[in-house]
Amino acid sequence: MASEETGKKTGSGRKRKEMPDLWMQCTSCNKLVYKPKFEEGQNVCPECNFHYEISSSQRIEFLLDGTSFAEEFTDLYPLDPLEFVAKRSYKERLRGAQESTSLSDACIVGTGRMDGIPVVFGVSDSRFLRGSMGSVVGEKIRRGIDLAREKSVPFIFVSGSGGGARMDEGILSLMQMAKTSVALAELDRAGGLFISVLTNPTMGGCMASFAALGDLIFAEPEALIGFAGPNVIKETIKSEIPDDFQSSEFQLEHGFVDRIVNRGELRSVLVQVMRLLGCDQAA
Repeated sequence: MASEETGKKTGSGRKRKEMPDLWMQCTSCNKLVYKPKFEEGQNVCPECNFHYEISSSQRIEFLLDGTSFAEEFTDLYPLDPLEFVAKRSYKERLRGAQESTSLSDACIVGTGRMDGIPVVFGVSDSRFLRGSMGSVVGEKIRRGIDLAREKSVPFIFVSGSGGGARMDEGILSLMQMAKTSVALAELDRAGGLFISVLTNPTMGGCMASFAALGDLIFAEPEALIGFAGPNVIKETIKSEIPDDFQSSEFQLEHGFVDRIVNRGELRSVLVQVMRLLGCDQAA
């Protein structure tokens, strides 16, 4: 049986092999970027240091030891208590997000290790309704915090919640702000450690609750961080605002963020901090 032919024929009749697509244009600086170098740098532009959004599975791969991550709370699935309908029904939007991402909801929480140090790790995924927080996301975060307190290990959460609190669930979504904040207060009273990592964008009810309550708050470069968006604030106060308003650099300058960390350095920085705080000895 003849093998399947690959490539296209040239005018002379000889086959031309398909060349791999090795280049891409950065959406930030518009320069051509060599894809393997871009991927090696964890989806960061090597020309301008623009940090592209990445999936929850990539975050886990980049930050945790090998196959150490074990997802928890996998039995939680979102409902549609208000039977909310806008341009599309909430139920339909949920189903579409679940099918496209293979996730049950917008965050993953579980146990794992960073350079051998045990942690409870959580991450929101912007591909799922912009990483917004509904009842399931809030409950997973609360259970993750409680698990970290029970195990006496650090709780680390990487937030990219551009959708904020998920208004499709109304007050049931908003109450997650209080629930996660109370859980973190209990963790603090127990002497636990919470490290919050903010990525682009971290906004709305998530930023107004758990994401802002880290004992240490790190952020990726040029991440948009705040409650209401800059355009909303500008229209509300009827005044101009700085160009870099709500960027991670602006937040660092004004004391809200402790350090801006490039994605490729985040794992080593987290490990260094946990070792300085004796988390490896506690383990």
